[in-house]
Amino acid sequence: MALDVIATEKAPAAVGPYSQAIKAGNIIFTSGQLHINPENGELVKGDIKEQARQSLENVKAILEEGGARLEDVVKVTIFLTDISKFSAVNEVYAEYFSNHKPARSCVAVKELPLGGEIEIEAIAII
Repeated sequence: MALDVIATEKAPAAVGPYSQAIKAGNIIFTSGQLHINPENGELVKGDIKEQARQSLENVKAILEEGGARLEDVVKVTIFLTDISKFSAVNEVYAEYFSNHKPARSCVAVKELPLGGEIEIEAIAII
């Protein structure tokens, strides 16, 4: 099976030796997306809701580049450095996944690259 690298300028470039996403057949695996604004390459600061929104917009842009939509997502993993912000993240998450509710995990972590507070990854089937 051929593996295709997915890359878009509508999401931040990888901050290490990895791809934004890999497409294997009809499955897309995104790498974790921090709350980096792709226009300036900087982390969105402040409110966790805005940070979550930016992470989800990055995931969405990568999926779209690979020919998928949020409705094609089957699994999401969220990494948070402060689990007390779980409810606020859920509010934003529900804006993106209102009718379609993929399987999901949310994990509290000690820290994230670049000092990020949230990172989101997804798996989609086209």
